[in-house]
Amino acid sequence: MKAMTSTNANGTAPAHAPAPAHGIADPGAYGWGVFHERHPALVRRLCEGNPYGPEQRARLDALLDESRAGRVRPPAPETAAAAPWAARDRRYFGRPWSEVPFLWAESYFYLRLLECVDHFSPGPWQGVDPFAPMKNAELTDPALESDTAWLDGLAGAPPDEAFRALVLASLYGNRADLGFQLVQAVTTPTDGDPTDGDPTGGDPVADGPGASGAPLLADDVEALWKHVSRRPPGDVHVILDNAGRELLADLLLMDHLLTTGRATSVVLHVKPRPYYVSDATASDVRDCLTRMAAFRGEAGRAAGRLREAAATGRLRQATHAFFCSPVEFADMPADLRAGLAQAGLCVYKGDLNYRRLVGDRAWPADRPFDDAVAGVPGSLVALRTLKSEVAVGLPKETVDRLDAARPDWRTDGSQALVQTRLRP
Repeated sequence: MKAMTSTNANGTAPAHAPAPAHGIADPGAYGWGVFHERHPALVRRLCEGNPYGPEQRARLDALLDESRAGRVRPPAPETAAAAPWAARDRRYFGRPWSEVPFLWAESYFYLRLLECVDHFSPGPWQGVDPFAPMKNAELTDPALESDTAWLDGLAGAPPDEAFRALVLASLYGNRADLGFQLVQAVTTPTDGDPTDGDPTGGDPVADGPGASGAPLLADDVEALWKHVSRRPPGDVHVILDNAGRELLADLLLMDHLLTTGRATSVVLHVKPRPYYVSDATASDVRDCLTRMAAFRGEAGRAAGRLREAAATGRLRQATHAFFCSPVEFADMPADLRAGLAQAGLCVYKGDLNYRRLVGDRAWPADRPFDDAVAGVPGSLVALRTLKSEVAVGLPKETVDRLDAARPDWRTDGSQALVQTRLRP
């Protein structure tokens, strides 16, 4: 695994000398595979799902070539959202892509991809989500309604068990990441060993998360339950990850918090534009609620309650340009920091948000989670399926066992964690 020397957002060396950032130069590292395997697969899917013309296709091919063997070109001056990159990240322009950090390179690739397909240019493709065909295929899956049938059985469950089931559904919904599915599928377990295959023992959205007895690598669900059940209800802020199945599970958890009075209100933080294949935007929340509303049973009723909560201001959406940047959450802008600091709980969903939460660096896996998130405001929980190399807060013996039993455990989607930093 090859990592890179790290710098702060302003380009200076940090005083506490963090671990080196993960890079994309080493063929044995996860980042190299993203650029050499996942991105070409993504471009093929985009061209299959969208009737792009020869100029758009040529630009996409050129971006692939540039990002695998060329130097970083700056965004076009007329590209909307380019100004922060030009001001903040100028030091990377002109350098080989192989020399820039993985987190920065991957995020910048998606800005340039939107540029290639005329997302920012006046004309018929302006503002069009290039990933919509893939998102829609997942959301219109006929099996999606039956996948939520387990929810009907939670009515008589003890409150802590119902809460745990919904948290795990939201957590393991993160496995539905369309970008991850482009090149890799989660394997099917052959026994109950959490180091082998799918740690849930099944699909918790379809089978019910309570059906699994497999442990998490880090399991702070009980601490999270105590936090939301023993304190006055407050605002819950959710930094969303993927649309589709994952978003559906996230919405069911938020409905539960609102319905039980464990949240006064919920704020869904969506991306301001298409990002990372399946990341949720405001239109994805709308589409997911529309799909849910047609379901029979408790999931359909939850959609109705969430729509009413939106009408009364108890369910709100927010966005910020920061969410489409490679900057770590410790360096979030003051206005976003002030809002999250007042929350009763902040929920950080998914792998990319985890990388930005703890820093996409070669930390020792037993680094305390509290240390890694020290610069992030408020009480928080990370719900994450592991699909990239960074991990913190894990006992050394667990890491040693996983390294021996399953060398790709950090990146193959087979492991998951719930980690909290909770304040009174």
